[in-house]
Amino acid sequence: MSEHETDYLIIGAGAVGLAFADTLIDEDPDCSITIVDKHAKPGGHWNDAYSFVTLHQPSATYGVNSIELCPDTVDTIGHNKGMYPLAKHAEILAYYGKLMNERLLQTDRVDYHPLSEYLGRENGEHRFRGILSGEEHSVKVRRKLVDGTWFQTSVPATHKPAFDIAEGTRFAIPGDLPGLWKHGADLPDHYVVIGGGKTAMDSAVWLLESGVPADKIGWVRPRDSWMFNRTLLQPAHARIEGLMEFQTALVEAANESETGDEMMAKLGERGVMLRIDEQVTPKMFHFAVISEAEVAMLRSIAAVHRQGHVVRIEPGTIHFRNEAVEVPQNTLFIDCTATAVPFEARQNQRPFFDGDRITPQLAQTPFVPYSAALAAFLEANFETDAEKNALCPPAPLTDSTDTYPYAVMANLMSTGILSNNPKTNEFNARSRLHPTGPAIAKMMREGDPRLAGLAQIGETIRANMPGVIRLGMKAKAIHEGAA
Repeated sequence: MSEHETDYLIIGAGAVGLAFADTLIDEDPDCSITIVDKHAKPGGHWNDAYSFVTLHQPSATYGVNSIELCPDTVDTIGHNKGMYPLAKHAEILAYYGKLMNERLLQTDRVDYHPLSEYLGRENGEHRFRGILSGEEHSVKVRRKLVDGTWFQTSVPATHKPAFDIAEGTRFAIPGDLPGLWKHGADLPDHYVVIGGGKTAMDSAVWLLESGVPADKIGWVRPRDSWMFNRTLLQPAHARIEGLMEFQTALVEAANESETGDEMMAKLGERGVMLRIDEQVTPKMFHFAVISEAEVAMLRSIAAVHRQGHVVRIEPGTIHFRNEAVEVPQNTLFIDCTATAVPFEARQNQRPFFDGDRITPQLAQTPFVPYSAALAAFLEANFETDAEKNALCPPAPLTDSTDTYPYAVMANLMSTGILSNNPKTNEFNARSRLHPTGPAIAKMMREGDPRLAGLAQIGETIRANMPGVIRLGMKAKAIHEGAA
């Protein structure tokens, strides 16, 4: 068994672990870091994702603080036309590879162990094993363990369907779709997408853009979802007016509503939220971001099955709990039921900082890399767990229209906490991952006339905050009752 020593042992080389390491390297120039990850390359779950996946939100605030993810230019073609780029699968993996090889490892303060499984702590020392070699390693951690796996990210390639699949059924996951050309003349006559989340939407859009007629696609969608309108969520430096409109709509709709559904409907009327079927009231909200062009394409799929969750598929038939639906015999079923972030993880919520363990979660929902980078900044710049935890109470990972107002309330409270502390306020002003901080700091330096509008946003938030808290506390009770 080989032996190692390090200041920080990070489990996971995905979005969380790498954002934490990237910021900690700069904020604590004397620390050493060891990173252990199951994958062969940095990037975490992106290694397992389907090849046509992209980010939901513009790339300007994703990744790590030190390196820009994508060229800051507007897309001129496709369903994201006129908006800032969404990094693609290959770009994201290349980005994390560059981060590891050209930045982190070049410091000589980072030790990276891919294809390695963390085994736990024994006799005061941490252990991990090389997955292929079987060799075990012991690590003496001088400061803290950083658990970058709290989100338990699941993708179709690593997910087991919760329904039975009869022998002879044509079955695929989204990652299989680009290889359909290899089937030659033996292509499916029909396609059925199973799942109502963003992966299902991505798969349906891929089929449509690849030339499959809408009438040859069925869609099992037990629940519909509200989604953020990407038009308003462009990088702050380019279109801060959209973010201002978005924030105003959130607090005003919350203040004027008695339920999450009512709030969502008001946001839908204002174009902040989008839904595929305007005749259906969505009950799901997983923070997906979508363009109006994508929604228009998805609305062309008429064969939508709402009989509930699938229990079995076989050639020619979809079995639900109380009903069976016939489909063409040569149908390809596409499983999109994996939940990117299992929402049952909310049951495991714990303080970010707890003795010799750091568990990066969400400081603000749904900003995963920013929250991890903030945790690293707090670790390097504040002394006690009590100080650090007071600045980043875990934000709720809500998953429904009933509970979303709780996340809105928590985010606004977090913004107030961080902006009132000089150190964290300064960090936000220079953090590439913060949605507005650097843009507002630049506006202040230049005396931008739009600052007057930002001041008005502050007044609007203060005026509506009692209603936000009232609705948010109702949603909090629902969220905690469901946990």
